[in-house]
Amino acid sequence: MKVNTWRTAVVLLTASLVATVALSTAAASSKALTLTIWTDANRAPAVTKIANSWAAANGATIKVVTKDFGSIRSNLGTVAAADAPDVVLAAHDWTGELAANGLVEPLYPSVAIRKQFPKYTLDAFSYGTAVKKLYGIPVQVENIALLVNTKIAKVPTTFKQLEAAALAAKKKNKLAFGICVQQGSGGDAYHMYPFFSGLGGYVFGLNKAGNLDPSDIGVANPIFLKNASLIDKWNREGLINSKTDYATCNTAFTKNKAPFWITGPWAVSDIEKAGVKFRAVQVPPISKASVPFLGVNGMAVTKYATAHNVDAAAKDLVVNFFSTASAQTALAAAGGRAPANIKAKATDPILAQFGVAGKGGVPMPNIPQMGSVWSDLGQAWVRSTKGAGAMPARRSFLGAARSIASKIG
Repeated sequence: MKVNTWRTAVVLLTASLVATVALSTAAASSKALTLTIWTDANRAPAVTKIANSWAAANGATIKVVTKDFGSIRSNLGTVAAADAPDVVLAAHDWTGELAANGLVEPLYPSVAIRKQFPKYTLDAFSYGTAVKKLYGIPVQVENIALLVNTKIAKVPTTFKQLEAAALAAKKKNKLAFGICVQQGSGGDAYHMYPFFSGLGGYVFGLNKAGNLDPSDIGVANPIFLKNASLIDKWNREGLINSKTDYATCNTAFTKNKAPFWITGPWAVSDIEKAGVKFRAVQVPPISKASVPFLGVNGMAVTKYATAHNVDAAAKDLVVNFFSTASAQTALAAAGGRAPANIKAKATDPILAQFGVAGKGGVPMPNIPQMGSVWSDLGQAWVRSTKGAGAMPARRSFLGAARSIASKIG
């Protein structure tokens, strides 16, 4: 009896320990499936809805934190681990910096998933000096276009037509510019890029491996310099004026004064409220195709997902759920940007026009050295398009190229 009693006690104790371990594991599992996502206010409702659909099927809890979009990158390296996100909405040109600093984790989607995205969108989130790895799943694509107020101007098919119509409107309405494109004292290399590419400019070339080469700086390459005198001409006639800002363009375009505005889909709401009919097209070729910079937004998994023991869940959410056509269609409808997944539908016809206007565009370089480019390239445009006292464009861009090269080293 004593032996049997002892054995029974052992069995009961063992069962109790197993139950305790099971409860502890379940509690840990429940805790492990709480994911924190950082996104901007514009897309927070759609991100929340999509993530909660995944969470409902996976027994998880989603916490969405709204941030100013730019602060997501700047805060990711300084946030306390306890408050850090597991998943973030990110711009593709943050990739090099975030990956180099170990703040985001590489992702390995299946071939079937990869086939649903244009190669350039995947390249935009890929980074590596020797072997490239993917650090984000593309969800949205955005670019600027030439908006044409069709009430007061025809859609130009050549740059000569664009220039003539813009200068005629400038004279008629006593404007300080012909083509409205924002710069301001700080410059704006992003919005000026169609002119830059149209004149033969580029930021970084590619090496033999097909990777961006920061030693090949094309800001003042021979083709661009050969065409730089056109910038001086535009400055003399007032086709472009660096003092122009977003608010000025918004007012002039929506009041039917300026027929042409180079901007992005974020301006559409105000234009539609004003009742202005317009078309979004690519800037006509100058010497080369006047293609825009392309911005790709995506979802990335941070290093904190591992620290929070939710790495596998975070990657499943991003790789297998946010990649889907249905998720990206919902994001497109909410965020005013075209979906990256080719099977997703941009039901808004204006977004479709922006998509066509982005054809052949250049993804903004995602390597860390790009941080040394923006200011100098923007200032080169400001110096050469400020009207009276402007610096000759050739000298301005040569100076910018030297400054960029010295910063990159």
